[in-house]
Amino acid sequence: MCFRLHNGLPAFLASAASTLSLQVDILAECSNSDNGFLQNYLSDWSIKFGNVPDVLPGKQTFWDRPGVLEEKALVEANLHTAHHQASFLAATSQHSGDWLFALPIASCELKLDDEEVRVAVGWRQGLDLCIPHNCHCGSPVDARGLHSFVCKKAPNRSARHHASNDLVARSFASAEVAVIKLAGLFRSNRKRPDGVSLIPWHSGKLLCWDIMVTCPLAESYVDRTSHQAGSAAELTATRKEDKYVILAPVISLSPLPLRPWEFSTHQLASSWLIMENESQLILNN
Repeated sequence: MCFRLHNGLPAFLASAASTLSLQVDILAECSNSDNGFLQNYLSDWSIKFGNVPDVLPGKQTFWDRPGVLEEKALVEANLHTAHHQASFLAATSQHSGDWLFALPIASCELKLDDEEVRVAVGWRQGLDLCIPHNCHCGSPVDARGLHSFVCKKAPNRSARHHASNDLVARSFASAEVAVIKLAGLFRSNRKRPDGVSLIPWHSGKLLCWDIMVTCPLAESYVDRTSHQAGSAAELTATRKEDKYVILAPVISLSPLPLRPWEFSTHQLASSWLIMENESQLILNN
């Protein structure tokens, strides 16, 4: 989030603070070595945001943060609907913008076209993306187009799920952990996880994972997510754990909640699981 009023001041202060020792050396032989500009701008920053530390930080994030928080509070105070509040909380939650760091590699399906970027940004900003119409499943679609997340007849719904599952399975394969992807793996009790390890993972138990995608703006979740980011994924992951509780003696379940906006403690655990695989891959190589 970039704040519009104070972006020049933090940039100058960060630059001046990080080169302060160099400035002192350069101005040491000058008749007027007093850096009046810096003192004036420090005074301006102090009036707006509080006391200046004795040792000036050279990182711009320190000087940016008070202005960013001020602008964030201003935006949040003008959110009047549950959908806008949920969208704002999700978009400002930790790691929600990590998709911007993905390299646009077309062969890995990581390159977004203009329409995909428009939709991704529009959802995060709570903007209207289409005209209201009826879906081919018969349900009404509002201007935000959120019905696509919950429509049972959405195109490529199964393909997207299988692609996400394949990503997890390939991360295990890269770390030389034998896994299997099979729907209906535990047929005796009709449980259908997305995959399981072929060898014990922890405490003699097999690792079992189940991927689910939740939309924080869905009607069934928006009352929760308008107050706490990540609550939709937490609820879904808890339901998955309850679903597989009968398998607890033999498996260690890892719910993998994938969300368009949010980041929750379950996804933090999922990220740890993937990073553990990456560490194993480094050790193997």
